[in-house]
Amino acid sequence: MSHPNPPTGRVEAVCVVHTVRDSGTRRVPHTAIDKRPVAGPVQVRPLGLTGDRQCDTAHHGGRHKAVYAYAEDEARRWADELGRELPAGWFGENLRVNKIATSDAVIGERWRIGAGGLLLEVTGPRTPCGTFGVWAQEPGWVRRFAARGDTGAYLKVLAEGPVEAGDGIFVVHVPEHGVTVRDLFTGRDPARIAEMLAQQDDLSPSVADKARRRVAGREVQVEY
Repeated sequence: MSHPNPPTGRVEAVCVVHTVRDSGTRRVPHTAIDKRPVAGPVQVRPLGLTGDRQCDTAHHGGRHKAVYAYAEDEARRWADELGRELPAGWFGENLRVNKIATSDAVIGERWRIGAGGLLLEVTGPRTPCGTFGVWAQEPGWVRRFAARGDTGAYLKVLAEGPVEAGDGIFVVHVPEHGVTVRDLFTGRDPARIAEMLAQQDDLSPSVADKARRRVAGREVQVEY
C-alpha cells in the first residue's frame, strides 16, 4: 500500500511478552510486563499482537487496549534521569516509536503503519499501577510517572495487518475535538473533554468514565 506523503513517525521496535513474572502485588499475582523486541513482522489482530498476552485482563488488553505504544524520546529522557538503560519493551509497550509523540496524540487519531494494511486508532492513556512500580524498582515510580503525564497511548485495531521495526507511521485522521491522551490523563480543559464525549464514537468504557469524571471535576484515582 503506497502513501502520498512521508511518514510522520517510525516503529523502532515491536515487543511481545518475554517472561510471565511474579507481579509483586496482591491484586494480580502475575504480570506480562516483561516485553522484549522480536525480529521480523508480527501480525496484529483485534486483541493484540501474535505472541503477546496480558495477565491483568481487567485493566489491560481487550479491544480498546490491544496495542500500547511508547515514544523513544520520552524513554531516553527517563533513561537520562534514572541513569540506566531502558530498552524497548521496558515500559511494557508493544511498539517503541520515534518522531511521534504518543502522549500528545489526539484520542481517535488513526495511524496507518507499514504497507500491510494495519490501521490503529488511539484510544487513551496508560494508567500506571503498582505492578509497574515493582517492575521499575525506582523510588516513588508510579507517582513520578503519573506526574509527568507522558503515559504513552493505547490503541485499538481497526484493520489487521503486520508490523515490524522500521515501518513508517502515517497519521491519516485527527479528530476535530483535539483532546490528547495527555489532556485526558491530566484533566486539563474539561470543556474540550466534554466536546470529545459528544463527538467521539466508540470510546472505551474506562476512557468515557475518566472523561465524565474530568468534566464533572471529580478526581481520577491512580494506584500508588
